[in-house]
Amino acid sequence: MIISKSAPKILLEQRTIRVVQENTGEGLFPSRQVSTVGSNDHGFDMADSLNKNTSAKSKTVWIDLDNSPHVPFFLPIIKRLQKSGYRVVLTARDSYQVCELLEFYKVDAQVVGKHYGKHKIFKVLGTILRALQLVRRVRPQKPNLSLSHGSRGCVIASRLMGVQSIVLGDYEFTNKLKLFGPEWLIFPEMVPDETISGPGVKILKYPGIKEDVYVSNLHPDRELRTRLGIAKTDLLITVRPPATEAHYHNPESEGLLVEALRKFSGNPDVKILLLPRNKRQDAELRHTWSKELAANHILIPDHVEDGLNIIWNSDLVISGGGTMNREAAALGVPVYSIFRGKTGAVDRYLAETGRLVMLESVADVHSKLALKRRDANGDFHAENRPALQTIFGYIEAILESRNPVGTSRDDEARVAAHSH
Repeated sequence: MIISKSAPKILLEQRTIRVVQENTGEGLFPSRQVSTVGSNDHGFDMADSLNKNTSAKSKTVWIDLDNSPHVPFFLPIIKRLQKSGYRVVLTARDSYQVCELLEFYKVDAQVVGKHYGKHKIFKVLGTILRALQLVRRVRPQKPNLSLSHGSRGCVIASRLMGVQSIVLGDYEFTNKLKLFGPEWLIFPEMVPDETISGPGVKILKYPGIKEDVYVSNLHPDRELRTRLGIAKTDLLITVRPPATEAHYHNPESEGLLVEALRKFSGNPDVKILLLPRNKRQDAELRHTWSKELAANHILIPDHVEDGLNIIWNSDLVISGGGTMNREAAALGVPVYSIFRGKTGAVDRYLAETGRLVMLESVADVHSKLALKRRDANGDFHAENRPALQTIFGYIEAILESRNPVGTSRDDEARVAAHSH
């Protein structure tokens, strides 16, 4: 999800931000505190930063925000935890747009570590080093439980501290930790157990998809197109390039991206909103598509914008990554995937139910991509989506040492089989 400091505040009111640079004496992992001043009237008490000695509540939950989509995903979970009396401690990684999202949502977090690029050896070393620093930062908080959406550093640090960990996920083909693993995995119910199981891990499932947890927070922004210089009469295509630094990246995705941009960039009735993932990709795209940018056929925002509202205001979404594809599917916006890594169970489910179209070749770009105007003037009505309630129920049960599994014997048998 991409956010904007000028976009409407979905959960929190505008407050003063201060970013305190902290000299840790550890050059490998410069750490900084993203903190906030003020209060809000939305029932959202800010999570504790790691250098505050606030009074501990009954139990403490440590949440590590490892990637941009994790920030909006965990916000409603944090709110539920705090309303139930739990103390929440947040850490985050300086990766992609995590820090911008923290400042936008006015969330206190200790930012530890960064993204170490696409080379495997640097990824491994960076994960280990970050895990060690997380131990030093988090251990004094005495967490009862750690929670992340696939943060390897968090899982390793939790093992080293003897803290029980829950890992949420929605893609079964990420690299798995061989020696360190969580006690609990929580995945969408369409992901087969055998693709995510491991020694000693207990698997829980929730209905729907990850994006169902937070899309209900959408409040349509009628001024977004005006801010971006896009006329109401323009057909808007939002394009998210593939994650070229991810271990699961397939270069075929880049070929499909180029073909899709060529297909529409010459159409005078179309505006393409291109959303780079990081500064390096931004520079590469600006160089490659300089003529189209100069002609105003392609736009790259010079500020971040609310991802859900970008999608809602679009006529079509094309994405090389999972989250934006699934956000569009959750919002009912036409979406085409140019992701060419291994197709996960969630994307297969969305494709089979007609909510996502997979583009697998250049021929598909020309035969399957259909652009037509959609009406984004109405209100978004989020029907009852039980994903959030189910996930929170699991977390609370584990915190209170209750059996989080449903009463059905099939569920109990499945968890028992994976716990041995």
